[in-house]
This record gives sequence, C-alpha cells and structure tokens, in this order.
Amino acid sequence: MEELNGAALSAWWVVPFAGLLLSIALCPLVVPSVWHHHYGKIAAGWALAFLLPFAVLHGVGHAGAECVHALVVEYLPFIVLLTALYTVAGGIYIRGNFHGSPGFNTVLMLIGAVLASVMGTTGASMLMVRPLIRANDNRRHAAHVLVFFIFIVSNAGGSLTPLGDPPLFLGFLKGVDFFWTVRQIFPETLFLVGALLAIFFAIDTLYYRREGVTRADPTPDDHIFGIEGGVNGLLLLAIVGLVLMSGTWKPGTTLDIAGTAVGLEQLVRDGALVAVTLLSLRLTPAAAREKNQFNWAPMQEVAKLFAGIFLTITPVLAMLKAGMGGAFAPVVALVTGADGQPIPAMYFWASGLLSSFLDNAPTYLVFFNLAGGDPQTLMTTLAPVLAAISAGSVFMGANSYIGNAPNLMVKAIAEDRGVQMPSFFGYMAWSFGILVPLFAVMTFLWFR
Repeated sequence: MEELNGAALSAWWVVPFAGLLLSIALCPLVVPSVWHHHYGKIAAGWALAFLLPFAVLHGVGHAGAECVHALVVEYLPFIVLLTALYTVAGGIYIRGNFHGSPGFNTVLMLIGAVLASVMGTTGASMLMVRPLIRANDNRRHAAHVLVFFIFIVSNAGGSLTPLGDPPLFLGFLKGVDFFWTVRQIFPETLFLVGALLAIFFAIDTLYYRREGVTRADPTPDDHIFGIEGGVNGLLLLAIVGLVLMSGTWKPGTTLDIAGTAVGLEQLVRDGALVAVTLLSLRLTPAAAREKNQFNWAPMQEVAKLFAGIFLTITPVLAMLKAGMGGAFAPVVALVTGADGQPIPAMYFWASGLLSSFLDNAPTYLVFFNLAGGDPQTLMTTLAPVLAAISAGSVFMGANSYIGNAPNLMVKAIAEDRGVQMPSFFGYMAWSFGILVPLFAVMTFLWFR
C-alpha cells in the first residue's frame, strides 16, 4: 500500500478527529439522551467526514486502502486483545465483602499497579475495577476513587515492561530490550505511583471522614473471600504468552489484504485470542459473570468509539510523521535544540500531551522515529530521550478518558454500575490539577 504522505496534507484534515473528540467531550453533557442512543452513529459520521472527502481528492482506492490498513493492522488487533482481556477478567469473581476504607482502597490500587506491568494496564484494570467498585458501593463519594484508579492502575503502573502498555510493546518490537524500561524509568514510576497513592489516601480520608454514616452495604456480610472462575487466571497467562509470542516469533510470512500486509504472527495471535475469548465464555460458571454484573455494554462503547478514533486519527499521525515537512512542524521543532540535539524534556511533554488525546502507541512510534529510530543508539547514547518518550507516552495517557483504552473502559464499567463519573472536562480538571504538577516535578528531576 502506498504510504500516506503527511507533508501533502493540510491542517484541515484534523477536523474530523477534533470533531469526534469534542463529541465525546460535549455530547454527554449537552445532549445526553442522543449520545447514549446514537454515539456509534456519531463516531461513524466523523469517520465518514474523513473518508468521503479523502476518496474524492485522492481516489476511492486510496481511501479504501487507508481504511483497511487502519482497521485490519491497527484497530482489529487492538479490539481483539481488549475483548479477550475484558471477557477473561470479567469471568474472575473475587468474592468478599470488602469495605472501601482509604487504607483498603490504597492497597488495592497498589496491587493493581504492580499487576499492570505484568498483565498490562487493560488486564489489571479489568481484573481490579469490579472489586474496587463493590468495596465502595456504600460510599456516597466514589467517583474520585475511580479517577485515581485510572491514574495509577490504567496508566502509571504499566510503565515497567513491554507487557504493561502498547507504546512500550511497540518499542520492544523495534528492538528495545525487554528489561530496558524497568532499568531506566523505575525511579520515575516509583515517584509517580507513590505520590499518587499518597495524594489519593489523603483525599479519600477527607471524603471518608466527612461522609459519616454511609448507606447500607448492599454486599452481604457473609460474603467470605474466595475466587470464582479461576480458570480465567490460566487464560490470562495465555493472553500474556500470545502477546509475547507475536513480538518474538517472526516467520516472515505475510498475507496481502487489499494492499495491506498482515504478518502470520498477527493472524495466529488474533485467532488464538478469539479462541481464548470463546473458551472463557464456555468454561466460566455463569454465576461468576452474574455476580460481576458482566455485560457487553462497556465493550460495545469502546469498540464503536475507537473505530472512529482509529480512522480519523490516520491523517493526524501522517502529518506528525512528516516531521518538519508537515502541518505539525512547530511541534517537531520544539523537541530539537539549536545545536540539532534532541531535548529530553520537550520529548517528554510533546509525546505525553499528544498521547493524552491521540492513540499513545503510534504517538510513541512517531517520536521514536523522530529521535533517530535506532534502538541501540536510543538505549545508550540517547537513553534520556527514549526514557522521556516512554514515560511521556505511558504516564500522560491518563490526562484524558481517551488517552488510553482502559480509561474509557473503567469509566463505562463504573457508570454501568451506577457510579456518577466526571464528565470529559471534569475528569481533565482532576488530571491537570494533580498529574500535571507531578509531571512538572518529574521534568525537573529526570528530564532536564
């Protein structure tokens, strides 16, 4: 397939993507009923707002090829993995009448942060969010608990291995050593997770003390600790193994789909992930999913919205990839000093802020290539730059609901369980008020 030339695209091609973002942000506030019933159609409308003009100007064949590439190479693996993790984690019911005290909530988030680098931020989020919601089901104020859960488990915790977050997995595929990230940004991760846990404990303690007598606990007191649907634990390990396999096994065989080359490793991985999903549905006791209040609504919302995002983001990423020749030349110029050397602090903020609203995996790849693209040089001579790109792409995915896929999934699950989550901009008020100052401190300490 002919690569999309971002240098030839004007900034107007950003409009469909920006329109979809604004729709996600404003429609739930302005027209909640319309959004609830028609968000899929709205996302499809913005996707067509990109594809139809593109077909007129560049040809139906080129538009179709871009659509196939976005859906087959990027969206399909993303949604297949997400569905597998959602299904498998949703089949594990952690039984117990947990009480959402500040101490318990903090410990649960710490466990989730550790798991995030082992099974990925999505896997850890889907596994831990339901026990957390159930533990706080008699609290009058619970939204802040889920906001910090997104900060810590759905993002920051996944920064230590390629299994943790898609950007780091892309770096692994490009030749970055599996343990390089944990060696390079462990102090930054420890600082961020530790600071967030401390801030959360203080805020949650304040809410907890102000609430006084909470509502009647809907979870029975005889709910003794245990795990149901334990077979899904083995299936989670299978998912981790499949992800690793696709990054290390390179048979060199590809299948051409409408001009898009798809590697055999991707086909095997995605087919096996579908099989794992079906096995989970088959082997999990129905009672475990019922107790988890498992349903497909959150997954449907994520699938429909991200289909639109993956399509409308295509010209944006192409313009970024064009570097100084594209519409985002001012962004590219910011990360390079007058002497031509990369500036770690600017790489941290540029990759991070773009990852807050764009898909953080391709954003990582754009800045990885912008910094030279040679993994050996980036792991040694330019190690501070690669550390900045890695940290920015992973950490700042927490800045908005769409910065990382688990953010939106946690929001959807929480709302499905009756938690009144902040709006798009309400969430960003939390993230910019708490995360951005911490990122500023990290810049001063590590990325100068």
